[in-house]
Amino acid sequence: MNPTALIPILVVEDSVEDFTALSRAFHKNAVTNPVLRCEDGDQALEYLKGYGKHPNWPSQLPVIILLDLNMPGTDGRAVLNVLKNDPALHSIPVIVFTTSSNSTDIAECYRLGANSYLTKPIGYPELEEKVRLIIRYWLEASELPLAG
Repeated sequence: MNPTALIPILVVEDSVEDFTALSRAFHKNAVTNPVLRCEDGDQALEYLKGYGKHPNWPSQLPVIILLDLNMPGTDGRAVLNVLKNDPALHSIPVIVFTTSSNSTDIAECYRLGANSYLTKPIGYPELEEKVRLIIRYWLEASELPLAG
């Protein structure tokens, strides 16, 4: 059995529609990991910096994080910066998953320590395929650190 199969996947996404489509794609690809949603960067940092301390959050850090960039309040760039500068969190793979294909955004995210940068596809079949590739690489092929 995959040792990361029950560790949550965290999706930081302000759009209910995008999260619903992502959840559906993970389910269709038979992912056994719980898929959690934080609606914005502040909620994500609250969970990640205080995991196990709040009754509504799991006591484990996520195996991977899918991070939207453009959110109200604390945006994805700020979350990425905090994560990659925190010794307890910096080893969690962060996949920026956003609509922006702007080369400045891409360069900035890699400079801040993103492990991958993927643009959200428009159509659901393309989203499902992109999720399949994420699963295949990050959850099946990669050797990931077992966090918290």
